Amino acid sequence: MKKGNKLFILLGVILSMMLASLDQTIVATAMPKIATELNGLSHLSWVFTAYMLSSTVTVPIYGKLSDIFGRRPLYLIGIGIFLLGSVLSGLAQDMTQLILFRGLQGIGGGAMMVNSMALIGDIFSPAERGKWQGVLGGVFGLTAVAGPLLGGWITDAFSWHWIFYINIPVGIAAMVVLAMAIPPIKHKIKDRSIDFLGGALLIVGLVPLLLAFVWGGSQYAWNSVQILGLFGIALIALFSFVMVERRVKEPVLSMGLFKTRIFSVSAITLFLTSMGMFGALLYITVFAQGVIGVSATSSGLILAPMMLSMVVSSAISGQIISRTGNYKKLAVGGVALATVAMFVFSFVGINTTNTQLVMCMILLGLGLGVTMPIFTIAVQNAFSHKQLGEVTAGTQLFRSIGGTVGGALLGGVMNAKLASQLTDIANEPFVELMGQLNPTGIPTAIDGNTIQAFLSTDGQTQIYQLISQAPAAIQDQLTVSFDHLLVTLKTAFSNSIDQVYLIGAMLMFVALVVVFFMPQITLRKTNHPPLEEAGVGLEIQLGQSDKNNEPRL
Repeated sequence: MKKGNKLFILLGVILSMMLASLDQTIVATAMPKIATELNGLSHLSWVFTAYMLSSTVTVPIYGKLSDIFGRRPLYLIGIGIFLLGSVLSGLAQDMTQLILFRGLQGIGGGAMMVNSMALIGDIFSPAERGKWQGVLGGVFGLTAVAGPLLGGWITDAFSWHWIFYINIPVGIAAMVVLAMAIPPIKHKIKDRSIDFLGGALLIVGLVPLLLAFVWGGSQYAWNSVQILGLFGIALIALFSFVMVERRVKEPVLSMGLFKTRIFSVSAITLFLTSMGMFGALLYITVFAQGVIGVSATSSGLILAPMMLSMVVSSAISGQIISRTGNYKKLAVGGVALATVAMFVFSFVGINTTNTQLVMCMILLGLGLGVTMPIFTIAVQNAFSHKQLGEVTAGTQLFRSIGGTVGGALLGGVMNAKLASQLTDIANEPFVELMGQLNPTGIPTAIDGNTIQAFLSTDGQTQIYQLISQAPAAIQDQLTVSFDHLLVTLKTAFSNSIDQVYLIGAMLMFVALVVVFFMPQITLRKTNHPPLEEAGVGLEIQLGQSDKNNEPRL
């Protein structure tokens, strides 16, 4: 393939990544406002979980289909579904609708995710991919820096609905470029069977597993019939999934992949780091707005340094990999740095300043950025080009499962911790006084759904205005009581989020132990795979390469 064609395809991938990056960072910044308007703080994690869940279960199917039918049709269909979900999310009238439409977005996002990484593998050799991953990391960083600022500005100046509509022009541009750049290659493949049973069992296994983590300890006790029943259904379905995958001719996820240490270590590490990262990052803007008391725009500024540091370390990491071919030391160093950063985050509190929070964000960004290009490159390097979509989807699957489970699990941990602390706040003097006055638009009870109304800057402004209109005899008492209530609420909120970061640090530490077992394989300068893992002596079971090694685009 000519260099010009490669760069044109790369441009299409960049636009697609811009679409996904802008969506995630803009939504994260606007979530506190969405939770307040739709009265759903306790369901906050589900807005992200729904997206992650639907994209997770579709990734392996898209990976297999792209190996058979090519990247082009699946990529374009995925972007179209994503844009439809974006429009409907912007029109959502309650939390249930938003969660459902975010799930639809995820179905499209799954195709975008796996095809982006597979296309890079199609057009560049493993030895080249590091530097191009660095370029993509730079683009990701630019949109990630702009996203929080744009999201905060849109949320403050207009409404949160427009954070979804902004996807439309970027998505249309990506579809046009990719439709022109990727040639419509026809494939003469006799066996095009798809493992629908395996895909169904994967869905049936993941959904109850996720529900068990979300509801456990908050809505139901961990040893309740409901939670144990969900875990039981998940266990049976996932066990059946493994059995089916071992027998079918074209599995969604071949169990043979786990016979190679490079894949199994990468999958476990991605699962653990994603659990810690996605779960914790979800609550950074919530902490900034709820505890520190900044606006949505300012909380976006806090996210920007982390993304920028992630870009810098990802670009440097990619260049080092391409020049030296050594990725294991970088993987160990990156996970170690991220572990330290998560542990430091567990000490943030009501006295934490913007500067201190930014420093923590930079530290975390540096660690996560180093690991960004490593695991996909390492796994793609070890398998035949014919399996590129499948192995890329396999690593993305575990990354997505980790993020989905982590967001739900750590969200459940925060909600349970917060609920236990809010019980004592019900008897605060201010709450009793406001209950007697019964003001319009101000909650007279504090729980997981209404706390944001007290902690948001708009909510506080409204309450102070109501206090100024109260009888003069109790205005001073109301002001002192409300100031005391704010400190109590912020402390409870901060303690709950600290618990999230601490568990995230523990998960990162386990990932650090696992990554030490990652083998180092020399990066190929072509798309022909090695026959065995260098220095390990474990034979890799490879399929036959395509004739002339032509990628399926």
